[in-house]
Amino acid sequence: MHDHTASERLASYADILAGELPDTWTSTHLTADDKNDLAELTDRIWDLDLVAASLAEHPLQQAAVLSRPDGAQLVLIDRHDERDGFLLAAIAPHALPDEAYRGVPEPNGIALTDDPFLGAEQVANDLLVRYDRALAQVRHNALGGIQPSQPDRVVLTWQPDGSVATAPADDRAGTILAAHGFVQNPHSGIYRLKGDDSQAQARALREIGPQLDALGIGTALQHPATRTTPTAAPASMPPTPAGTRTPTARTR
Repeated sequence: MHDHTASERLASYADILAGELPDTWTSTHLTADDKNDLAELTDRIWDLDLVAASLAEHPLQQAAVLSRPDGAQLVLIDRHDERDGFLLAAIAPHALPDEAYRGVPEPNGIALTDDPFLGAEQVANDLLVRYDRALAQVRHNALGGIQPSQPDRVVLTWQPDGSVATAPADDRAGTILAAHGFVQNPHSGIYRLKGDDSQAQARALREIGPQLDALGIGTALQHPATRTTPTAAPASMPPTPAGTRTPTARTR
């Protein structure tokens, strides 16, 4: 029989916790009726320690998922011992290749006090620090040589096939890129502009510059082999056509 008291307690704790964490978080409660969601969630819990050991003995019957706008997610679950409180773990990003996780330590979960306000301090000072570090690393690994953009700069990277790829920091830049022929990969978030028509490609790159600049976002163009900081080109200057560019010297 479903324990409504325990269910309400977990959901209430998650709501308070979401409101107390840094940045903006929302909470979604999953019950035993959400079997498929709970099964998928179990596979994505990023933990090889405390939470993994608990799940090995006690499969999820309910959980609360805390989500941040940038895609970060945490999962709150019941403890099954004599102590009060809950367990909280990070959720691995959805659909990234296995190679992206290679060499990245798991941001193992933590046990939380029964007080959600104290719990929020625990999360902010411990799990979130480790999770954000691991999250940044796996996302960087998934880019495959494409330098991540910043909120105030979009980094465009030439690809060996003549296309141009970029990973914008937010939807403001993404909307402009999509309007000029860039196609987003739904899993990696990378936008690509094909290079089969170099004139159309050059025109698109030339046109996005002023539009991004109007939003306070600069642009930088680089080759994937370079390890130096890209230099932002003036928005009015057209990029080098794909068929005539010269390789950038590699530095270490």
